[in-house]
Amino acid sequence: MSDLFRLPPRPDCFTPEHEAFRTTVRSFVEREIAPHVNDWDEAGSFPRELYRKAAAIGLIGIGYPEELGGTPADLFHTIASAEELARAGCGGLQASLGSHGIALPPLVARGSSALKRRVVPPVLAGDRIAALAITEPGGGSDVAALRTTAVRDGDAYVVNGEKTFITSGMRADFLTVAVRTDPANRGPGGVSLLLVDGDTPGLTRTELRKMGWWASDTAHLRFDGCRVPAANLIGAEGEGFRAIMHNFNSERLMMATMACAYAEACAEEALAWARERKTFGAALAERQVIRHKLVDMAARIDAARALVYELAWRLQHRIGAERDLVARTCMAKVVATQAMQFCADQAVQILGGMGFMRGTKSERLYREVKVMMIGGGSEEIMKDLAARQLGI
Repeated sequence: MSDLFRLPPRPDCFTPEHEAFRTTVRSFVEREIAPHVNDWDEAGSFPRELYRKAAAIGLIGIGYPEELGGTPADLFHTIASAEELARAGCGGLQASLGSHGIALPPLVARGSSALKRRVVPPVLAGDRIAALAITEPGGGSDVAALRTTAVRDGDAYVVNGEKTFITSGMRADFLTVAVRTDPANRGPGGVSLLLVDGDTPGLTRTELRKMGWWASDTAHLRFDGCRVPAANLIGAEGEGFRAIMHNFNSERLMMATMACAYAEACAEEALAWARERKTFGAALAERQVIRHKLVDMAARIDAARALVYELAWRLQHRIGAERDLVARTCMAKVVATQAMQFCADQAVQILGGMGFMRGTKSERLYREVKVMMIGGGSEEIMKDLAARQLGI
């Protein structure tokens, strides 16, 4: 992939250090992922060894404390790595390879020292897999209404309930689970976070089959009387909802970043095809209608990425009121995923029959658009949350 659909990076966002790391990740993707990604997507999985290989270049540990095995980095290192992984055009692989990115932050921020030392280093080394379990069959985005309970019984919590749509849920060794520790409190104040080991008796997992993200294992989890040590509580009882909401903001920014990069992948593939494919004696790229489609794609990518970078810069430098930043995070996810949707659709149209064939990035990303628009908070939820934060 060239950088034709990308403006030169702003020096106040990406320094030479950031670009050096970007080059490292790009080489890793070209060497370890791109040659295999179609086969892995068809197989519905990828080797666990990829976690260790990614950890070896500092990719798994990016942004985590060095004392826990992390890689010192700022927000733009994380953005650069997400963009480069997206070049492979396989959201399922990226989602599972990075599932620790939504599972570990609450633990690092609020967990006990002993719990962090036990869980975080092996995950960042690529030896273990971590997943986040929030969504429930009847809850969706309504986290405050979750029904999975964790009732204290001596030195343990007894967990009962279900979670669904859990990325890396089938093979995760550690699960950061949202539970209701105060069954009498049906609102956000009764929600806590609990670390559940993957081999806990009473935990069963069922694989889910999906429209897209085939390379990512996605699970339905059931907890039947699972006894979880009380020491596995992340933070204090009743503080889980705030931690979850904070975690969602980071997830949404990364999804917006990825959506821009997936849109770019579609545009690049469409351009390459348009230059090569000839109809009626001329390349598709010589047709004005095709050039207009490509320019429309470029414009949407630029607009979405500018919003994401500006937001990231403000977050990095802590500029702006929290309510405004939350609102713009929601808006960035909406704008970026809509750009991805547009570019995937136009790319498949330009590729024509080839765009309908499995094995092209555009076909795969076309199937993956909807999970980007729904996961981490649906487009409708994002717009409503942004409106409330802005006082509209």
